[in-house]
Amino acid sequence: MNKKPLLYGAVLLGTVVTAVIIAEKFIKRPGSSRLNPNAPASTDKTTRIAAPPERVWQAMSQIDQWAGWQPDISKAKLNGPLQAGSTFDWNTSGMAIHSTLHTVTPPEALGWSGEAFGAFAVHNWHFNPLTDGTTEVRVEESMEGWLVSVLGSVLQKNLDEATDRWLEALKKVAEAE
Repeated sequence: MNKKPLLYGAVLLGTVVTAVIIAEKFIKRPGSSRLNPNAPASTDKTTRIAAPPERVWQAMSQIDQWAGWQPDISKAKLNGPLQAGSTFDWNTSGMAIHSTLHTVTPPEALGWSGEAFGAFAVHNWHFNPLTDGTTEVRVEESMEGWLVSVLGSVLQKNLDEATDRWLEALKKVAEAE
């Protein structure tokens, strides 16, 4: 049995894995508030919450409390004041994410960009008051990166479902207060 093809395959696989790890460690994407319209995965969803924007803002802006009401999030820690440029670290659906706030406009908008292994995302949340005292919440997100490109259709489905769960959890916590 010729073991050379197996050895070459192992060396090639090792080289690719090493290149991916190095790229992930050293490639830094600039924070952005702009969605990528050509991203392999994106979502744009809206819901109505029977609470004023200030109450919805209160729930969303307390990042350290997300894990208490958003079941997909196991940990969230704001690393400084709630202002543009501050960072936070969080785990959602088993993925560790490092994010930077780009928009903090109480009680109208909250946004951040974040990195995880093989992915970069931009999240924009908008809280619009309606004349009946309720709030229209709109969330937009785009995800890109090598892993998102490889798993695009799977991640698109997961992103849509996770966004629906997040909106439902936000609705529940804001309407309960």
